[in-house]
Amino acid sequence: MSDSDRTQRGEALFDAVYGGVVPLPPAEIRDAYVHNTIDHLFGEVWTRDVLDIPQRRLLILGAVIALGETGIAEIQIRAALAKGELTVEQVEEIRVFMVNYVGHPRIANFSAAMARAIAAHREATGD
Repeated sequence: MSDSDRTQRGEALFDAVYGGVVPLPPAEIRDAYVHNTIDHLFGEVWTRDVLDIPQRRLLILGAVIALGETGIAEIQIRAALAKGELTVEQVEEIRVFMVNYVGHPRIANFSAAMARAIAAHREATGD
C-alpha cells in the first residue's frame, strides 16, 4: 500500500471515529507525530476488521479510565455519544462497572469528564 493510500485510509477512519468531535489537523501543519497517528494508527491498526469501532472505543475507555486520562475519556465519550455507539445509560454503566477495577479516586475524576461529555451531548441533541 502506498503512503498516500495509507494516509487517505487513515483520514477516512479518523473522521469515522472522531468526525465532528475532534478535527483532523490540516495536512500542511501536521508534524511527524500526527502523520504517524493518521498513517499508522488509523491507516493500519484501526482499519483491521477484527474489532469494530465501538469495540475499540470500549477498550480505549477502559485503558484511559485506568490510567486516569480523563481528557481522552471525555473525547471518547463525546464521540461515542455523537456517533450513536453508546447511550448515556451505557456510559453511566461504564462508571459503575469500572469502579470495581480501578477504584474510587479514578472514577471520581472520570465522573467529572463523563458529566461534561453527557451535558455537551444533551445540549447538542436536545435530549
